[in-house]
Amino acid sequence: MGNVKQFALFEYENSNNKMHSLAWGPRDTNFIDNMSLPIHRWFRFPAGFSAEWVKKVIKWWLAQNEWSIDDVVVLDPFAGSGTAILAAEELGVKAYGVEAHPFFAKIAAIKLAWENVNPRNLERYALEVLNTAKSKNWDLMEYPNLVKRMYPIDVLKDLNSLRLAWEFHNDNSTESEIVWLAITAILRRTSNRGTAPWQYALPKKKRKKFTPPYEAFQKQISLMVQDIHYFNRKAHPTGEIIHDDIRYTDKIPSNSISLVITSPPYANNYDYADAVRLELSFWGEVNKWRDLQEKVRKYLIRSCTQHVSYEDVSIEKLLNSLKQTPIYEDIRSTCNKLAKERLKHEGKKRYHLMIAAYFSDLYLAWKNLRRMCKKQSIIAFVIGDSAPYGIYVPVHDWLGKLAICSGFYTYYFDKIKDRNVKWKNRKHKVPLQEGILWVR
Repeated sequence: MGNVKQFALFEYENSNNKMHSLAWGPRDTNFIDNMSLPIHRWFRFPAGFSAEWVKKVIKWWLAQNEWSIDDVVVLDPFAGSGTAILAAEELGVKAYGVEAHPFFAKIAAIKLAWENVNPRNLERYALEVLNTAKSKNWDLMEYPNLVKRMYPIDVLKDLNSLRLAWEFHNDNSTESEIVWLAITAILRRTSNRGTAPWQYALPKKKRKKFTPPYEAFQKQISLMVQDIHYFNRKAHPTGEIIHDDIRYTDKIPSNSISLVITSPPYANNYDYADAVRLELSFWGEVNKWRDLQEKVRKYLIRSCTQHVSYEDVSIEKLLNSLKQTPIYEDIRSTCNKLAKERLKHEGKKRYHLMIAAYFSDLYLAWKNLRRMCKKQSIIAFVIGDSAPYGIYVPVHDWLGKLAICSGFYTYYFDKIKDRNVKWKNRKHKVPLQEGILWVR
């Protein structure tokens, strides 16, 4: 698994001062390996971590505490498309996922519905949709410009037929929801245009290889049927996705969580709303880029400058929310530097507001997580640091200090790999890293 090494994880202070170890590797913090795993591969999440790593952490936790499966409840407070929850289900461990992004929450819920569907019924339902799409002369709907720029007209007509055929047959059943996801999953595969590594649609970038929609749809349904059979044999329906905001949700009972495994948004200006603008546009959820703020972005942790560009926020108010924390002086100094530095750049991005808002939001998340966690819980945050405009932000250290301020006991960061070292267009030379922030 690459440069695997032994990580001596901090452990509870006890009479023997025992230390335990957990093996990990660089690919554990990457979603890409999940694309070969049943159900995980139904939709490629634009960020995330390895499902196999999640299972490794859960098994380690069970072994070190000598607990039974029934004693452990796992939580992913930034659940994305459900990686940690599905991994827990494969082990038969109870798990909750909280996700504020409406599109990702829907995808995660559909993935977790594997136990509610008969594979044969899914095949029949999908075939009805496909035959209806092929048999009728559907009028082409008026799509947003982004959608029209991503497909040749004949491809868009076939996708349009699949959409309208699905709407014709939609009965709100689990089969219908999975077919919706199948159509959604092939939108990138059927385009002759490009997508960035993290899922941005790039209509100006052409590519030679793409799959015709009907063929892609049939392959996707076949894969889904195969994966449902696998999970019916190997997994247990122990997971639940909650569409809510981890900063404020009261849907997780207090003192109920044993283990938190997650990866919060990085403070690196990545826009999780724009990442799925193609899919949202195709299904009529948004018509233009500006719609993303109201439809998606306003619900999320403020990790990109687009959040604060649309909000009436002041740096004073944001920093005051952190005034009683140990990071206050450091973050105030850093934000002041960013406020000055931005004036030297053409984009004048409001990184100073974004950084202050990001840590203000994560502070609220920590306090709510402390309410949920049992006394001897462990938290694993996959996280990376940041350097907007070349000004370093020690994300892991500040998050660890906010955890302590929220009532947790101690934290430890273990680096897994360097970040952004391969990009030729890097605007700064500040070394960045990625790793696991462990919090007790």
